[in-house]
Amino acid sequence: MKITLLIPCLLFSMNILAQSIIELPFTPNPEVKWSTDEKEYFSEIWDTQVITNVSVPRLEVYEADQPNGTSVIIAPGGGLYGLSINSEGRDVAKWLNNKGITAFVLKYRLVPTGVDGIKEITDEGNTNPTKIGQRVSPVLPLSIADGLAAITYVRTNAKEMKLDPNKIGFMGFSAGGAVTMGVTFNYTQENRPNFIVPVYPWMTVMGEYKVPEDAPAMLVVCASDDPLGLAKPSADLYSAWLTNGKNVGMHMYSKGGHGFGMKKQNLASDNWITQFYSWALTESLTKPTVN
Repeated sequence: MKITLLIPCLLFSMNILAQSIIELPFTPNPEVKWSTDEKEYFSEIWDTQVITNVSVPRLEVYEADQPNGTSVIIAPGGGLYGLSINSEGRDVAKWLNNKGITAFVLKYRLVPTGVDGIKEITDEGNTNPTKIGQRVSPVLPLSIADGLAAITYVRTNAKEMKLDPNKIGFMGFSAGGAVTMGVTFNYTQENRPNFIVPVYPWMTVMGEYKVPEDAPAMLVVCASDDPLGLAKPSADLYSAWLTNGKNVGMHMYSKGGHGFGMKKQNLASDNWITQFYSWALTESLTKPTVN
């Protein structure tokens, strides 16, 4: 496990700097090989900052100035071809830091692509959607393993970072939501998240699933007008937790589309993270900010 300290001149994005980068332990899959280096760039197709070709999983660490003990691992979305690193990652981390929550942005392993993975998934989505599933299939288990490794790291180092090992959350967007649920369906006691927040999760890639006996508290977030058809699978996920008597909440917005993250659209869905925080306070998963 490697820790790389960042100096101020090394900007990983246009507007935010992680305090440190943690390289997570991982087991390679010899059938998944990357020939293009990891790259961060602004995608005009998605109109946002993205990262592609992650072959080594890492955590970007954002420690709160006044940590209240709660931490959240954030898995950005991007169809497993990329990571929407700002709107569904670093911007979320900054918001949580202001509430005393330490955040870890997870750069999990992605589908190997050429120099522009976003163009590839867009072109394939328009011409051959089946190919996306074929390319994602061998990589998703690696991404899930990275999520589990992230929880193990945070729990192992919780005391040193002034964190509560029993208040570790996992929040994921779209494909990151699939990672979130993959973590939830495969954890051990060592790497069990204490709460989960799947945001417009890509549940259609998960197949059949069973609610764990000790399922963590969950808040599902989605929009009814999600153009990828993820509203019903999100509602089904909520219903599965509810039917099994587990602690669950949901915010299903009438409008918001897909990939709203921290973007502002002048819609009710803009407030999802504030409502997440209210839920976390109600469930005693975090503490109110002390001014």
